[in-house]
Amino acid sequence: MRKRQVVIIGSSSDSGHMEEAYQIGRRVAEMGCVLISGGRGGIMSAASRGARECGGITVGILPSEEMDEANEFCSIVIPTGIGYARNSMNILSGDIIIAMEGGAGTLTELAYAWQYGKTVICCTFCGGWSRIFAEISPDQRAGSRLLTAASLDQVYEHLDTMISAR
Repeated sequence: MRKRQVVIIGSSSDSGHMEEAYQIGRRVAEMGCVLISGGRGGIMSAASRGARECGGITVGILPSEEMDEANEFCSIVIPTGIGYARNSMNILSGDIIIAMEGGAGTLTELAYAWQYGKTVICCTFCGGWSRIFAEISPDQRAGSRLLTAASLDQVYEHLDTMISAR
């Protein structure tokens, strides 16, 4: 049976939510899921560290051609060489998407998730696009599912429900 894949998207710079990202990464690994990210710093690195320290598989899908640009916690590195167009690959790789904070890159990933009908957990407690996107409906696209999480516990509840429903 294929492992479930959880993509975490968010700010590439360190922020006030590194501990929450780390804990989400741990939870993903504890559930036996693969953690996928853009493979860089900030939220992506913190979540990858949490998953790796818990024995999980972490995948980094990089915008560049250089494997060495991945954070040290990626166990699998995929250099795409296609810049931020790789954001669609990140989203298509996930059964579940978790959005934390984020700037323009996160916004593009959220838009792809919406267009592809992915389930997205928007961490509204983080601010940034993860909060704003949860407050809007870009269009009436069928199949897209936005869940909000006002706390880390709510993220866990959503993950537990979705993973156990499989």
